[in-house]
Amino acid sequence: MALDAGASGKQAGAVEDTKTVSVTDAAERNRFEAHIGGALAGFAQYIRTAELVVYPHTEVDLAFEGRGVGGALAQAALDDARERGLTILATCPFIAGWMSRHPDYADLAYQNRSRVSD
Repeated sequence: MALDAGASGKQAGAVEDTKTVSVTDAAERNRFEAHIGGALAGFAQYIRTAELVVYPHTEVDLAFEGRGVGGALAQAALDDARERGLTILATCPFIAGWMSRHPDYADLAYQNRSRVSD
């Protein structure tokens, strides 16, 4: 599946690096975007509040699978949450799995602290 990149900021005649994954926060689209060689390789959607960020969906274009795109997106998203002092609710299976394999991010995971009982 091809992903919609939106407007391209490429300069005419510029040489593109086709190996390095570059991740940016596309806040206007509520997602982190990964680019390789100027092409949109994947994205991780988010819903951000003052205290919490939810990651509901991550997608990597089939043409870029196996090149570290998902991991780069996960790390950038979680590093951003840490910098902002936000707790993470990872409903996306990929982000949740990545967090479980990287215990240095465990302190960011949302914990239900409700004390309500029946």
